[in-house]
Amino acid sequence: MYVRLSIVVYPNWLGWAGFLSMALFRFPLWLSSGLRFWKLMGTGKNGTFDKNPDWNRWAVLEVYDAPTSSPTFITGWWKLFNATQTIYELEPIEGHGLWDGKQVFGDLPKNSDYEGKIAVLTRATIKLSGLKRFWEHVDAIAGQMASAPGFITSVGIGEVPFIKQATFSIWESKELMRSFAYKLPLHKEVIKKTHQEKWYSEDMFTRFKVIEK
Repeated sequence: MYVRLSIVVYPNWLGWAGFLSMALFRFPLWLSSGLRFWKLMGTGKNGTFDKNPDWNRWAVLEVYDAPTSSPTFITGWWKLFNATQTIYELEPIEGHGLWDGKQVFGDLPKNSDYEGKIAVLTRATIKLSGLKRFWEHVDAIAGQMASAPGFITSVGIGEVPFIKQATFSIWESKELMRSFAYKLPLHKEVIKKTHQEKWYSEDMFTRFKVIEK
């Protein structure tokens, strides 16, 4: 399985083209051969979940059976509007949970032997009853992640503002990522609260090998 996450930034005065693309891109994606799953998403201003949208930056997630390029209409649109593209090519290796009720990256093991450079996608559908508690903890976690050993980069992406949110991050190694996720007291406590207080109606956690070229 082949996964591509495209983060695209439009020039300041062309943010409207990114907004419009979220409607127009549906048609070429629907028609794309071998495409198993896709999402068109906005992004937050900071590197993780964020209430404040970045109107110039947008995201496209594509999941294919085999490596392939994005539909020509999409790449042509980005070129037409002089959008800066950051493309992450990924191989899902481990994880759990569902997205729209589906195992969108296949039936993955919860853990693998891979220990190298790793990308992580954490997403959730937040219950209305859990919104306040969820957003109370976001800023503190984002600040600690950005300064954590092994952290390379991250971006907050979302299908629905406030409710359907995800963070994509890249780390130098799985060991360093796990040290942040499971050893940092504040992050451990938040993970515990999500389960105890049942903030989510659906959640998913997936790790990827980053395909280097």
